[in-house]
Amino acid sequence: MEVEDPKDLVRRGYDALSLRYDQTYGSETKYQPWISELIGRIPAGGTVLDLGCGSGVPVARTLTTAGHRVTGVDISEVQIRRARELVPQAEFIRADATAMDFEPSSFDAIVSFYALIHIPLDEQLPLLEKIAGWLRPGGWFLGTTGNQAWTGIDEDWLGGGTAMWWSHADAATNRSWITRAGLVVEQEEFVPEGDGGHALFWARRCH
Repeated sequence: MEVEDPKDLVRRGYDALSLRYDQTYGSETKYQPWISELIGRIPAGGTVLDLGCGSGVPVARTLTTAGHRVTGVDISEVQIRRARELVPQAEFIRADATAMDFEPSSFDAIVSFYALIHIPLDEQLPLLEKIAGWLRPGGWFLGTTGNQAWTGIDEDWLGGGTAMWWSHADAATNRSWITRAGLVVEQEEFVPEGDGGHALFWARRCH
């Protein structure tokens, strides 16, 4: 039996449950301390890439309101359609993040919240290497990763009758990948969720 492409599971899951996801995780208020801190670290009118941007709320919306130029990328057509409606000031691209190419040193910051965990493990380090190249010297990567190693499927994600797929490396592996990609980890914290949680990294391109 042919195994389904996990990226198709992820895309279809977010297409089906875009609204439910925002309602479940409180899109209006989540991430606000992280985004506020990021705004304080990047230059006025800076360029920001949001990988796995979802519906554009709150990351792209908060950053554009603060005067930054935001590009969002998401694999879900529904998420991108909603993002264009909710945050018309930003640019949104429907694509697999691992297939993207931007000019070197294009961004002052790259944000990726709860997106790397939906990408196959063997594609995560190559994507982090791309991220490092897309950042300007001094630019910030702010992202969440897995905390414990785990790969699997929830057949009834958010009780919405659709499947979702994840692939986590543990925090130490993620830290080593971020460093190997050419970034310096400045801060790391554990973000609890349910019985487990994720790792949050602030990392910087130094040169």
